[in-house]
Amino acid sequence: MGADSDWITGFGYDDAMLAERRHPTRDDLDEVSTDRPVLAIHQSFHLGAVNSIGLKRLGYSAATPDPEGGVIRRRELAVPPSYGEPDGVLEEKAFTPASDLALVGLPERELLMLFATGAAKAASFGFTTVQEGGTTLANLKALRDTAAAVPLPVDVVAYVKADEATASTLDDPIGVSDEYVDGVRAAGVKLVLDGSPQGRTAWLTEPYLTPPPGQPEDYCGYPAVPDDAVVAKQIATAVERDWQVLAHVNGDAAIDQFLKAVEAAGPGRRPTVAIHAQTARKDQVDVFARLGILPSFFSMHTYYWGDWYRETVLGEKRAESISPARWALDKGLRYTSHHDAPVALPNSIAVLSSQVTRRTRSGHVLGPDQQVSALDAVRAITINAAHQYGEQDRKGSIEVGKLADLVILSANPLTVDPEQIRDIKVIETIKAGTTVHPPAPTDQASGTPSTAPTPQWGCSC
Repeated sequence: MGADSDWITGFGYDDAMLAERRHPTRDDLDEVSTDRPVLAIHQSFHLGAVNSIGLKRLGYSAATPDPEGGVIRRRELAVPPSYGEPDGVLEEKAFTPASDLALVGLPERELLMLFATGAAKAASFGFTTVQEGGTTLANLKALRDTAAAVPLPVDVVAYVKADEATASTLDDPIGVSDEYVDGVRAAGVKLVLDGSPQGRTAWLTEPYLTPPPGQPEDYCGYPAVPDDAVVAKQIATAVERDWQVLAHVNGDAAIDQFLKAVEAAGPGRRPTVAIHAQTARKDQVDVFARLGILPSFFSMHTYYWGDWYRETVLGEKRAESISPARWALDKGLRYTSHHDAPVALPNSIAVLSSQVTRRTRSGHVLGPDQQVSALDAVRAITINAAHQYGEQDRKGSIEVGKLADLVILSANPLTVDPEQIRDIKVIETIKAGTTVHPPAPTDQASGTPSTAPTPQWGCSC
């Protein structure tokens, strides 16, 4: 990966889809290499596995305790003073150092290409505004430098990691603005308060149906930030500095922690956003409405992991109410729906279809009571998204005086059979009156393809 890194890195395995229904271990990855560290990154980007030399590089051994907000999975039960020999699987904040080491020294040119490639991919799926959620101050600068040097085909709204931003002694280290410069603007901060339901690291109030290996029957996941006071301070600081607040909250226990902090901090100038809110309870949706919190659901979970939720993670009853869009609508909330790339392809059509049909990979309809109309699904990624960013005066609908941000589709999602929405194709994407997909043909010497990849329903692994 990085120029200063000798790690062998792969991304996209999913234990829910593997025949063994488990993560690769250090022993599995030792078969790849015993001379170089190996990192396999889970599809959720919340977990990963490393080989034996990778564990050594990280300094992880039987004498290493789990870090706060993370888990080093073990080969056997701990016998004090040992914590148990690591099996190679790393969760959350135990996983993060491995991904950081793999990216050490990533050349600036490659970083710039990642930004440009990501923007072009988003345009190919019909998006004209995208989000960089949870970046570092250094990467925000790199993004701005990229956009200044090579114009991006879409607008990018960036949010900096809350712990880094709020710890700064500067009044505004982010440079928050309502206006775009070279197609980029910073809007606020993002907190991560728990993990992933499909990885069984999200923080729940009730136990998982099947706990992961090594965990007790009453295992409910865990918080990323156990200290409520830390969460409250970060959100209060953001509100005081007029930064928009986003929080990754998959589990209902994490949502409880978030709601408590938001209520104490008071309203911000821009909508406070609950990202994912996969297992939000009905009473929590009521509080969203009371506090003006906008839920942004990862609706494609119903397709990708709906069966896994029913069989392993939550059980049938709780799985039916993941991404509870209908509850949000019933409370008058302008909910949005997103794709969370690279966890899944940034497929706008799949985002639409998943809200309307809620079909799993097996074809099961997961929670028909949470289905919404095609029109509501379209609103969730257009005008509601514009409201989330505070840009409804210029984006989100076709009106005189607004930007000509448009997408031309092969069929009308409002009139086709709901089961056929998933087959719709993006024909053309127009940003501020200019076609950005398909891109204009270029000479062969540039190596740039004349058309972007054909949109498809599938995961990025």
